[in-house]
Amino acid sequence: MTDPFSSPGAKTPPKPFTISDGRREIRSFVLRQGRFTEAQQRAFDTQWPRFGLDYTGAPRDYDAVFGRSAPRVLEIGFGNGEALRFAAANDKDRDYLGLEVHAPGVGRLLNALAEDGSDHVRVYHHDAVEVLQHEVADGSLDEVRIYFPDPWHKKRHNKRRLVQPEFAALIARKLRPGGRLHCATDWEAYAEHMWDVLDATPGLRNRAGPRGSVPRPDWRPQTHFETRGQKLGHGVWDLVYDRD
Repeated sequence: MTDPFSSPGAKTPPKPFTISDGRREIRSFVLRQGRFTEAQQRAFDTQWPRFGLDYTGAPRDYDAVFGRSAPRVLEIGFGNGEALRFAAANDKDRDYLGLEVHAPGVGRLLNALAEDGSDHVRVYHHDAVEVLQHEVADGSLDEVRIYFPDPWHKKRHNKRRLVQPEFAALIARKLRPGGRLHCATDWEAYAEHMWDVLDATPGLRNRAGPRGSVPRPDWRPQTHFETRGQKLGHGVWDLVYDRD
């Protein structure tokens, strides 16, 4: 089997996604690539030119990428692509960007997008902070979605959580006025952490009020893992913030 990072658009493993704590950089994920199937490798080989975006480190003209001017939705850490695929199939009036560092999930989504013919979706296999900082213009996103990020539930690992003040401020800057941030988690402690960070982020207003959550919106599909967890009594928290 070939190396997934030898394919076009994914020539080297992505740099660590990091969050600064003032003195050093802290990874918010560990690359556990898992089994990379031949089908996923073929997806990189054949579908990346159609759906993939190579990181350039320069401002990106997304109107040129998509061939139209439309509102844009960014999903960070799309995993196996289930929610992104669902959204694209049911919302063709907006353009979708997906960010994911784990190659198997990217390969799986590339195959799904080709099957669906979802040409209003583009995918990055790269560090989300770098893409947001260098390729996405301020005020250019209609919505940002972060679904079930790694909770880093051990106390000594809490600093690795994706949702941190610096990152929240970056997202707020990239959203247009009236735009939306939607986060979902099945870890109550992480929901509490998100409220601590996001309720205090200038420019973001919790749609449900301080430390509030909303019922699962129609635009987020319920996953098999979520269904199983709820049968076991696990909670799920959807946090929706509007950009002032």
